[in-house]
Parts: sequence; C-alpha cells; structure tokens
Amino acid sequence: MTRKCSLFLLLMLVVLTTSAQVTIILDSVPENTPSDRPLFFAGSLNGWNPGDSTMMLWLNDDNLFEITLGAQPEGTLIEYKFTKGSWETVEKGSDGEEIDNRTFIYGNDDTVRAVVCNWRNDGGGGSGSTAAENVHIVSNDFYIPQLNRSRRVWIYLPPDYNNSNKSYPVLYMHDGQNLFDAQTSFAGEWEVDETLNSLAENDIKVPIVVGIDNGGIDRIDEYTPWSNPQYGGGDGDKYMLFLVETLKPYIDEHYRTLSDRNHTALMGSSLGGLISHYGVVKYQEVFSMAGIFSPSYWFSDSVYTFTEQTGKQHNVKFYLMCGDSESATTVQNMNNMADLLRDAGFSSNEVTTDVIVGGEHNEYLWRTQFQKAYLWLFNDWISSIPEKREIESLSIYPNPVDKLLMFPKELVYGSNDSLLVFDATGKSLLEINNFKGQPVSVCGLMPGIYFFRLTTKNIEFSGQFIKN
Repeated sequence: MTRKCSLFLLLMLVVLTTSAQVTIILDSVPENTPSDRPLFFAGSLNGWNPGDSTMMLWLNDDNLFEITLGAQPEGTLIEYKFTKGSWETVEKGSDGEEIDNRTFIYGNDDTVRAVVCNWRNDGGGGSGSTAAENVHIVSNDFYIPQLNRSRRVWIYLPPDYNNSNKSYPVLYMHDGQNLFDAQTSFAGEWEVDETLNSLAENDIKVPIVVGIDNGGIDRIDEYTPWSNPQYGGGDGDKYMLFLVETLKPYIDEHYRTLSDRNHTALMGSSLGGLISHYGVVKYQEVFSMAGIFSPSYWFSDSVYTFTEQTGKQHNVKFYLMCGDSESATTVQNMNNMADLLRDAGFSSNEVTTDVIVGGEHNEYLWRTQFQKAYLWLFNDWISSIPEKREIESLSIYPNPVDKLLMFPKELVYGSNDSLLVFDATGKSLLEINNFKGQPVSVCGLMPGIYFFRLTTKNIEFSGQFIKN
C-alpha cells in the first residue's frame, strides 16, 4: 500500500470516527440570571473549571444562552454543569437541591437543549445549611498575601473541644465549599463533620479540620505548581506558602493545636490531591501525612520529576486512593506514583494505595472513603493513650462580671498553672501562663457568654461566665 493511500485511509478513519461540533442551548434559565453577562460550561472537557473564559455561553439571536463545543471522537462521554462563573453559583434543581452531572455522548445529536432551574446562592430553595454545630467560619475573607486575594476558611472543632483543655492535630483540606455543607458544595458534600462526629460518639479521637475554599476561576492556578499547555496553572507554590506561612500560624495561635509536623496533615481530591501531594513532599518539615484522593497526576509530568528529586527527608504517610471508573489513566498514574515514592525512600508502611471498584471521580467516592483514610493516617495519634486528668467545675465571681474576674482564694496554685478564656466557637481570647489566681481583666470582651479552663498539675477546672 502506498504512503498516499495509507494517509488517505487514515484521514477517512478520522472523519468517520469524529463527530461534528455540538451546540448546547438553554431553553430556560432562572429569572434573575443577568442577560449582560455570560454563563459557563464546566465539565470533563475543561477540567471542571467553573469560570473558563473559553467555555462561555452567550445569548443567541433568539435571546437564549448557547455554546458550541468542539468535535470529539464518536462515543466520547462528557459530564458537565452550568455556572455563573464559580462553584458558589453552580446550577441546582427545582427545589434548590443538588443535581447529578449532566452527560452527553458524541454521535447522538448535534444540538442539545437544556433547562436550568436555579443557581446556588440565589435563594433557590433547599433546606439550608447542613454543617454541624461544631463547624464555624474562621473568616469569610481571610487574606492570602501570597496571591493578593481573599478566601473563606472553615474550621471543624472536635465535639469535646469546649469541654476540655486538650490540644488536637490539624487536618488541612482543600475545596472547603464541599467538605461540610451541602448548601455550598457543587456536587454534594464530603460530610467530614458528620463522619468525625460519629467517630467521636464511639470514643474515637478526632482532629481539628481546617477547610480552605477553592478560588473558583482561580482553582486550577492555585492547585497546580506547574503549568499545563491547555489549562494553564502554576500558582500552587504560592498557595502552599499561604498555608505554611500565613494560615497555619494563625490557626496555631488562635486554637489549641498540636502544631508539630507529626500532628499536621493535608488532604484533597483531584487537583486538590495534586496540591496535597506537592505540599507534603515539599514541606516535609511541616506536614507528616497526606490523603491524596483521585490525584490529577496527568496535569504535569513535573510532579514525578519533583518527587524523585526531592526524595525522602522525613517520615511521611501517603494515602493514595482512586476509583477504577475514573479516567483511563488514573489508576496507572497513581500506582506509578506509589512506586516512585517507594523508590524515593519512603517505606511500604508509609505508602498505601486503594483502588475502589466502580469508584467514579466525584464527591460520593471521596465522602465514602474519607473515614478509612483518616483512620489510617492518624492511627498513631488515635491509638495513643491520653493522659488522665481529673476535671472539676469551678464557680468564679462576680458573675455576671463588668471588669475584673475573681478566682477562689482557697485554691492552691502551682508554678505552671494556666488560664484560658474562649468563646462559644472555641476561639481562644485570653491565655495566661503561670497563673497565680490574680484578678483577670475582661474589659476587652464584648457582652456575652464565655468559658474558661484553669489547668493545674493534676486537676483541670472549667466553668463559664457572663460579661455585661
């Protein structure tokens, strides 16, 4: 067969197996959808980027939002949703509920018509927040100096946080919108709070969890230390510097944490898994554990070179997990990385892999596997025997108090006693080391209910007071 004939047959094969472009038209959108701003396609074709400027829907001549997608091989399955530019404004169902990903298989048609019922954060119904009472917002606009932007930060405090003087490990997790609250998630929440609260009810120790919202249109940039020719990216190192240099010091200062590396971990999925891998390898002096779910190792081969060149500097535990129904390369890429980690010096006891039969690339998979990953990563701390300490209630006066809080004079104080005053969220407001029972000024506190813990060598006192 001549070269020209071979080339002709190859071209014919491409023509026969590649479907034409597909146009998606939205026949109806919520009434409050702005007509002077685009909507966005976010899905498997563009790395689930909710504000991709190359995937905008604009009004057509019939005043309907429309987008045309490029041709793909016949039989290609794509998943997608529509947004107003971020996952905080992703589409929702008729009652404000989460909806499954939309799907389309190339070759079925050249036009797809759809209806958007509601947008998140537009008052589209729903049952409200599903976050547990021990989940709080640290800040809605925590400043990221390394990137000159702000972000919402969540915190989960163990159920016994306000009733003890314990310090806890900290698990830092990405995509904070999806961890605790179905109302803010874009495809269902991880139920991190429900899972940990259930473990705590069964007397299993649980950590503090800090969730950092992703940046919407900046998510790809922030979760990728290297650039990709198609998707861009590359600000991942600045994002990790924010965690290490700004956020972690703040959390350690304002909450009772076990701040050493042995009690500090990272966890995330997809690109969040990629940045968790990068963070724990680069900052081994800060983190000793990482839960790496459905990692996007495909994004850049630099992750392999970086891991090999950095090597093992400290003991680190890697929990690698994915489903066998994700992309065609996810399982192989994950197993290749596990082998590379072992070759780089990490022991077999430090690197574990888990491939979930039927597991797909979604929050359901990550939610159902979170508990298993947590128990494996934090096993040393969970199984450690806590120091026993007697706890007694203590009344202080006056109560309510205006200016000075007084402690019983008959108490015997030691050289290392400490006093901690905190609010209902568990945030530390006043800490006095080497406390000797002296009057304590509360003039700086706003009116409200506060709690305290007085820690001595053998006895821990706790109580509460009202500030006028």
